[in-house]
Amino acid sequence: MLSRLLRDYLRPYGTELAAVVFFQLVGTIASLYLPSLNADIIDRGVATGDTGYILGAGGWMLTVSLVQIACSIAAVYFGAKVAAAYGRDVRAAVFHRVVGFSTREVAEFGAPSLITRSTNDVQQVQMLVVMTCTMLVAAPIMGIGGIIMALRQDIGLSWLMLVCVPVLLVSIGLIVVRMVPQFRAMQTRIDEVNRVLREQLTGIRVVRAFVREREETRRFGEANSALTATALSVGRLTALIFPTVMIILNASSVAVLWFGAARVDGGDIQVGALTAFLMYLMQILMSMMMATFISIMIPRAAVCAERIGEVLGTDSSVRPAERPVREVATHGRLELRDVEFRYPGAAAPVLCGISFQVSAGQTTAIIGSTGSGKTTLVNLVPRLFDASEGAVLVDGVDVRELDPQMLWTRIGLVPQKPYLFSGTIASNLRYGNPDATDEELWEALEVAQARDFVEAMPEGLQAPIAQGGTNVSGGQRQRLSIARALVSRPEIYLFDDAFSALDLATDARLRAALRPYTAQAAVVIVGQRVSTIADADQIIVLDDGMIVGIGTHDHLLETCPTYVEIVESQLTAGSAA
Repeated sequence: MLSRLLRDYLRPYGTELAAVVFFQLVGTIASLYLPSLNADIIDRGVATGDTGYILGAGGWMLTVSLVQIACSIAAVYFGAKVAAAYGRDVRAAVFHRVVGFSTREVAEFGAPSLITRSTNDVQQVQMLVVMTCTMLVAAPIMGIGGIIMALRQDIGLSWLMLVCVPVLLVSIGLIVVRMVPQFRAMQTRIDEVNRVLREQLTGIRVVRAFVREREETRRFGEANSALTATALSVGRLTALIFPTVMIILNASSVAVLWFGAARVDGGDIQVGALTAFLMYLMQILMSMMMATFISIMIPRAAVCAERIGEVLGTDSSVRPAERPVREVATHGRLELRDVEFRYPGAAAPVLCGISFQVSAGQTTAIIGSTGSGKTTLVNLVPRLFDASEGAVLVDGVDVRELDPQMLWTRIGLVPQKPYLFSGTIASNLRYGNPDATDEELWEALEVAQARDFVEAMPEGLQAPIAQGGTNVSGGQRQRLSIARALVSRPEIYLFDDAFSALDLATDARLRAALRPYTAQAAVVIVGQRVSTIADADQIIVLDDGMIVGIGTHDHLLETCPTYVEIVESQLTAGSAA
C-alpha cells in the first residue's frame, strides 16, 4: 500500500523529483571527489613540500565543496517542496473521502481514528518522503560511488568492505524487524488516546455532574500508559541503532589503520591513499546508515499508509447515481413508499413498511416512543443512510437517482443535536446560503425567536460562536440551528425534535411564525410533545419501526390507542407537575 500511495500521489511532481535526483547526484559526486583531492594534497604536496600544489589543489577542493553545498541546498529545497505538496494532496484526498462517507462508515472507523489517519498518519508518510528526497536518494549513489573510489585507491584493503558493510546491515536489520510490530501498535494506541480524550472533552459536564474525574483520569492514564510503554519500546530499539553504527564505524576505522599501516610500511600504498580509503569506507558505511535510518521510518510509514489506504479504499454505502437526475417536474413533495431500513448485521429492521407523502404547504408530524425509529426515518431523506428496501422520493424522484447537490439544496435539516461551527452567528446562518443578506438573516432569526438575544449581544450578527456553540445555551443553539435552516429557503424542512429545548410559550410562538414562512414548503416535524404537533395536517405514529396510526390529532384520538397512550401520559405528567 505504501508504494502505491507514493506512486499515485508523487506522479504529478516528476519534474521536482528529477531535480532532486540531479542535485543529489552532482552533490554526492562532489563529496566523493573530495577524499581523492585530499589524498593528492597529502602525497604530492605535503609529502614533497610543494606549497604551490597545496594551494592549487586546495582552491579546487574549496570550489568542489561549494558545489556540493549548493547542490545539497537545492536538493533539500525541492525535496521539502515535493513532500509538502504530497502531504497536502493526501490529506485532501482523505478529507474528501471522509466527507463523502455516510453515517455508517464514520461509525465503523470512529471519529478519533479518522482524525488520526488524516493528520498523524499522513504526517508519517510525508516525513518518509522528506527523508527519502534528502537522504535515501543520496545513499546508493554514495555507497556505490564510494566502493568504486575506494577500489581505485587500494584493492588490497577491499576485503574490509566485504566484512564491515554486511555486519552493519545485519545488525541494523535485526533491530528494524523488531520495530515493525511496535510501530503498528503505536498507531493503535494513538487512536485509543484520541478516543478517550475526545469522549472526556465532549462529555466533561457529565463527568463533573457524576463526580467521575478520578475514574476518567484513571481511564486516560491507562490509555496514556499503554502508548508510553509502546513508545518506550520503540525508543529503546531506536537507541540501539546509533551505538551499533558507531561501534562498527570505529572498528572499521581501526581495522583500516591496522592493516593499512602494514601496507604503507611495505610500500604498497601511500599515506594519502590510505587516508582517502578510510574516508571512502566511512562514506560507504554512512550511506548504509542513512539507508538504515530511512528503513526505520519505512515500517511505521507502511502501517500509516495501510490505515490511509483503508480510508481511501472504502466506498460510501450512499453512492451517487451514475446518471443523476438534475431536473424535476414537481417541487416541495416528499414521499416514502414501503420503506424498510436495517443496520448491517441487525436481526430485525429499524423501520418496516413505512409509506406516506407530504406535499408543499403541508405539515406532517412524526411521534412515537423512544427507539421507534423517528430520527432514522428523517435521516433517510437527505441520504445519511439509504433505505434497505422501498424508496424515498423527493419531488417525485428516488433520492438515490437525484444529483446529491440538488437533493441537499432542497432539504433544510435541523438535527436532533444542533451543532454550530466556530465563527460568528452570521457565518453559521449563511452555512446553507452564503449569499444571504443581513436582512434575510434577521428575518430568519425573528421567525426562529432568536432575534431578541442576538440583538442583545454587543456584536449582533458578528457575535462569536465557539466550536459546537458551547458559548450559548441549549435553547439558543437550537433556535440558531432553526434559523440556519430557514435562511437556505429549502423546499422540504426536516425538524428532528428541534423544539425540545424550548419552553411551551416560545415553542408556540415559533410554530406560529413558521406557518407563513414555510407556506410553500413541505414540513416534517419529529416531536416528543403532543402540544408541538397537535395542529399538524397529518400526524404519523410510530411504534417499533412501524406506522400504527396516521391522521389528524382528533382522528388519532379516536382510532389509535398508541397515540392515546402518549397523550394521556403527557396529560398525567403535566397534571402531576
